[in-house]
Parts: sequence; C-alpha cells; structure tokens
Amino acid sequence: MNSFPKLAVLLCLFTFLSTNSQVYNPYYDGIVQNVSASNLLDDLETLVDFGVKEPGSSEIEDAKDWIIQRYQSLGYTAIETQDFNVSGQTTSNIIITKTGSVYPNTFLIIDGHYDTINGPGANDNGSGTVLILELARLLKDVDTEYSIKFIHFSGEEEGLIGSDYYVTHTVNPQNLDIKLVLNIDEVGGVAGMNNNTIVCERDEDSPPSSNNAPSAQATQEMANCFGLYSNLQTQISNAYASDYIPFENNGEVITGLYEANESPYPHSPNDIIENMDPEYVFEVTKGALGSALHFAVAREPLGVSENSFASTIVFYPNPSNGKFTIDLNSFPEENIELTVFDVLGKIVYKTTLKNENNTLDLSFLQAGIYEGVFKNGENLVTKKIVLN
Repeated sequence: MNSFPKLAVLLCLFTFLSTNSQVYNPYYDGIVQNVSASNLLDDLETLVDFGVKEPGSSEIEDAKDWIIQRYQSLGYTAIETQDFNVSGQTTSNIIITKTGSVYPNTFLIIDGHYDTINGPGANDNGSGTVLILELARLLKDVDTEYSIKFIHFSGEEEGLIGSDYYVTHTVNPQNLDIKLVLNIDEVGGVAGMNNNTIVCERDEDSPPSSNNAPSAQATQEMANCFGLYSNLQTQISNAYASDYIPFENNGEVITGLYEANESPYPHSPNDIIENMDPEYVFEVTKGALGSALHFAVAREPLGVSENSFASTIVFYPNPSNGKFTIDLNSFPEENIELTVFDVLGKIVYKTTLKNENNTLDLSFLQAGIYEGVFKNGENLVTKKIVLN
C-alpha cells in the first residue's frame, strides 16, 4: 500500500461522525472476510429449535442459557444478566462487555432482541441475534479504541420493555457514556426474493431533536461501510418500533438495520428458516461488522518495522501546557512528517521533523486530547497528545 491511502485510512479511524465518506481499510476487510455462513446458520438452527421464546417461558430461559454459553465459549468473561418483569413474568436482558483500549468508559452498543411471539422467530429476531454473536466472535481479539456492549434484550415484543428497563436502570443511573447504539432487528430477508438491499435507519423524531443530525451522520457512515464490505445496496429510512427507541428518547445517538423486503411471517409459526434467506443474513453480517470496526475504531497491530520506528520517537512531557520536546533516537534517512488531528479528525497542525532534537509548540490549541501521526515512508505511528 502506498503512503497516501494509508494516511487516509488513519484519518478515517480518527474521525467520529464527522465525514460522509469512509475509506476502504484492508485490515477491516480481512476481518470481514472471516464471517462464517455456516456459523450463522448453525446458531440460527439452534436458536429456532428452542421454540417460542416468550418472557417467563422455559424456552426463553433455555435460549438465554445458550446465548451465555456461546459467549463463554468465545472467551468473554464480562457477562451480566438483568432481570425484570413482563406481565408478572421474570425475564432477562443479557449484557456482554468488551473493553476498549483508549476510551474504556465510552461504549458502542450493538443490540437486538432474542424474545419471540407466536412462533420460533427465525427472522424476528433470530437473524439479529446470530448476527450479533458472529460480530462478537470476530471482534473478541481485535483492539478497539472504544468499548463495545453486545446486548440481547428480552421483552421487545411486549413493547420494548427490556430496552426501556436498561435505559432507566443502567444508562441513566450510571450516566453511561454511549457513543452510538446500533440496533439489529429482522434482517433475514424473504426466501425466493432478490434480497439485495438493507435498510439503514436513522433518528427522525423530535423531541429530542439534538440527536437527529449525529444519527443521520452515523447512519450514512454505516451505509458507506456496507458499500465497502458487503455486496448489498442501502436505503435510508426512519427508526421506529424497536429497541433503539428508548435510547433515542433518552437523547442517545442511534442507528439500525432492517430488511428491505419485509417478511410477512414474523409473529407467526411460519417465521422459520425456510422462509428467509440465510445468504442475505451473511451479507448483512459483513456490512454490520465493517460498520462496527469503523465505529469502535479498530486498531491494526503494528508490524516489526512500525514497532522499530515507534521506538525511535520520544515525546515529552505529555500531558503538557502546549510545549513539547520530540527526540529521535536514530534519525531516519527520510524526514518524519508530523500531523496533529483534533477529536473530529480535523488537521490542526502539520510539520516536518528534520533534526534529532525538536521542539513543538501547540499552545495555540485549546486544552484537550489530540492525535499525533508520525509518518516516515510506509511507517505510521500514532501518539495521544494531551494539552492541559
């Protein structure tokens, strides 16, 4: 890869909901290509075999236990259940947390409901449930800047009760810092139809209206990711009647996925695998995984040459009032370019390091966290810059 696309990818990673375009990232694509159609189908068959999963039933309890065991088998340990009542019956949300390396207390929430009504729910919402499980499998050992919560809600079919309970009893009391909520609901398509489009849903409601613009931005970014990492077309529509709504009403930024060919079978005994399109679920999973990598800001492990380059750069003091020293332990043949980005991905400073000992004056910038990108030929190294 030449230097320009590599820097462009890095800029994409540092941007949070600030640009309409995403850049193809071969590291992301390498992860996306590991999505397994057989895993998705095997998990879906198991989930459907539990039967009608209504709150309080033995079927939903069996499904809950199986979902927990699946996460345990993937190596997750931060697994919680949250009990609540639906029409006098006890049921549970399932919350799994993957901790980010840079912003551990800020969360990308990827959610979907696992309860069903009047049928086994292969599409509504077995499709979303197994998609989330596959994302969790492939993201388990990926370094992401932001933390991720995979949440399986119950009580959705009775009126979004589980997600509303989570917002009321977890999000608000803990003042949870949520970057984005990505809701997955009914993404199975219809057997025998040309399922070539996914609906990307955004917040168009008010009040509150303050989260509408960032929701539209995130939704467009997700649509762009589907163009990069799946073969599906996208359609933008409004969010409604699913588990992102309590978050939306709480002022959080939301987006969602829903099938374009709407199945006539949900909420009936005919919501079975034979009436949906598993290949469509496979493609939706690829696009959703590319989106998750983008939103959580996945970081590619440094290669040997990049680690060697990183060891040559000594940057201090950090934090600082704006005056920094940059020492280069062994000055390379090519000059080192330093580009400083703010949290929105905007370039705020750029210079070339031509000496072994350099001074950097960023005192003209506001206090905050910035990203410094050191570039030398094909090598890129990033360092957090903190201004007091």
